[in-house]
Amino acid sequence: MLEDAQTVLVIDDHPLMRKGISQLIALERSLRVVGEAGDGQRGLELVRRLHPDLVLLDLNMRGMSGLELLGLLKAEEHDARVIVLTVSDHEDDVVAALRAGADGYLLKDMEPEDVLNGLRAAAQGRMALGERVAEILADALRHEIQPRPADGAKLTEREREILARIAVGHSNKLIARELKITEGTVKVHVKHLLRKLDLGSRVEAAIWAVKNGFRP
Repeated sequence: MLEDAQTVLVIDDHPLMRKGISQLIALERSLRVVGEAGDGQRGLELVRRLHPDLVLLDLNMRGMSGLELLGLLKAEEHDARVIVLTVSDHEDDVVAALRAGADGYLLKDMEPEDVLNGLRAAAQGRMALGERVAEILADALRHEIQPRPADGAKLTEREREILARIAVGHSNKLIARELKITEGTVKVHVKHLLRKLDLGSRVEAAIWAVKNGFRP
């Protein structure tokens, strides 16, 4: 096991699923499970205590739902990247999770290797989306955000650089590393560019950026 392996916390209310996920992750040398939780409250406690790099989160759990926990984790500004792993491919769930700040959305009926590929992507600071989920997201948002070329003129050069990286799913941490600035500075720029473009989330910003030709 590599000392620099990315740490993973698994949160799912089905013991068999937690065990299966943990066994799957054990096959990947770059990842290491550091804890498991069977409900949202316990998951929140473990995130606060263990500070994992990745959180693999089920949506539909008894008590605190995965979406509620996701909102709390983002509100508390934990560094962990949160990847939803669920049975639901319903458009409303996909959009709600990504708008709440999820760093990926994977389906439990995916091939094991595809799940691992998603986790590898997340560990590298990229958005982890299954192929079917990407199609669902594109269909859901295609007509919500119309291209507005003039809006791009409001952005500073730095904001444009950051927006281009958001478009390809880069995390704040990865953007900071690439641009040689602090993660806090990236967060400030993201907040400013969302306000200037009148957008509500990184997901909307990514869709807008792709439609308007922003690329790193």
